[in-house]
Amino acid sequence: MAAKAAPAQKDIVVTAVEAGQFNTLVAALKAADLVTTLKSPGPFTVFAPTDAAFDKLPAGTVEDLLKPENKGKLVDILTYHVVSGLVPASAVVGKKVNADSVQGSPIMIDGMNGVVLNGTAKVISADVMASNGVIHVIDTVILPPSK
Repeated sequence: MAAKAAPAQKDIVVTAVEAGQFNTLVAALKAADLVTTLKSPGPFTVFAPTDAAFDKLPAGTVEDLLKPENKGKLVDILTYHVVSGLVPASAVVGKKVNADSVQGSPIMIDGMNGVVLNGTAKVISADVMASNGVIHVIDTVILPPSK
């Protein structure tokens, strides 16, 4: 009888903090007051930009978004990286699908040749399991369509 993989014991936020490559994302989640949400039962699918992904943004962008007066814009961007429910890589590999983000706008997921979001962000590590969902590591910050 094969041993079952132990369920992930840490939530999405703790998993991201411990990974060490999401310091900007974690700081942004704190500034946007979204930590409690991503510690709730979920499940959530988070497309998590690395620190290097945030570094690709124009100079000053992250600092500007972290200002209290830009909290609404920051919440929009961060919630655009989250899908309610569990979307493992196996659900999108070999397919093109749209996933509804928590922000409200769809994310175009192209799983035909690797997994790419909105034609720009590559999933560089998939299916990082957490107790309340799954994290897919991405190399580019995705921005919601302008309202």
